[in-house]
Amino acid sequence: MKVVIDDKIPFIREVIDEITKDAVYIKGADIKADDVRDADAMIVRTRTRCDEKLLKGSRVKFIATATIGYDHIDTGYLEKAGIEWINCPGCNSGSVAQYLRSTLILLCRNKGIVPSSATIGVVGYGHVGKKVVAQARQMGFRVIVCDPPLQQQDDKSEDFVSLDVIAEQSDIITFHVPFVKTGDFPTFHMADKDFFSRLPKKPILINTSRGGVVDNDALLVALDEGLVRDAVIDTWENEPDISLPLLNKVYIGTPHVAGYSADGKVNADNMVIEGLCRHFGIENRWHIVPPSLPADYVLSGTDDDKRLQLYNPENDSKRLKSAPYRFEELRGNYPLRREKPDKTI
Repeated sequence: MKVVIDDKIPFIREVIDEITKDAVYIKGADIKADDVRDADAMIVRTRTRCDEKLLKGSRVKFIATATIGYDHIDTGYLEKAGIEWINCPGCNSGSVAQYLRSTLILLCRNKGIVPSSATIGVVGYGHVGKKVVAQARQMGFRVIVCDPPLQQQDDKSEDFVSLDVIAEQSDIITFHVPFVKTGDFPTFHMADKDFFSRLPKKPILINTSRGGVVDNDALLVALDEGLVRDAVIDTWENEPDISLPLLNKVYIGTPHVAGYSADGKVNADNMVIEGLCRHFGIENRWHIVPPSLPADYVLSGTDDDKRLQLYNPENDSKRLKSAPYRFEELRGNYPLRREKPDKTI
């Protein structure tokens, strides 16, 4: 069995080597039709576009993307071609929630946000959104939630509000939606010029979902005109060729790494391995665990201090702003990050 694998997926090689002796590791953006022509399976990330151009004439029958999002997969073509595919829903939700919690701590410390008198508008109430809502409420924020698909389904898990209410009442707006261009609930440029013109409280905007959910050109104008007070951006349009004026304008700008904790990556690895074994009828006897932090890694101070010592997105932002041309390198060689090394936070 030949498997073509994105070479930046961590912690997975030892297990793959036990499953098959024919594994090929290639940079995700460089995987071409010739590479997969005689492959039986692929394990990819968002940088590999899985469509007819790549797969026509190949013998690929299974594709796993080690990501929550799957807008890089032409699901219609795969269904027509008889190729099974899986993604990893929820795999890095804890990691993104950690990114948000640390970001909110920084906003309180450095931008004058007071939780007891601030409202956070959370757009999207899936795996990530639920955890973000819980974290924000734990910090003392008033939280309002917008999720039109769930609201239409008459989901009672939240008192959902419209995007108009989010725009009207929020001091901070954070997006946690999939990237959807068509259908009843498109999210492409959900935050656009019109949206930015309807923000009476001049909120701080956070995007860790998909770059195209926020119109980056319109956001830059909104920041320049003071319609948006500040922004925290992890996912960008046109990655890795992101807007440098926008990067220089935002408070925190990171290279699409909100979900990059070792815990989240390992969750994805295990889901991918489970899917691969199931498809090919292999007994799954493997369970990958994330590496431990160094023995001398000690957290101290307040609860918030410990959280920032464990993960501070300003560090990723400083690295990207100092060398934006290293966007892909910073993602591909990301340092070890854990969500919870012990039970102290």
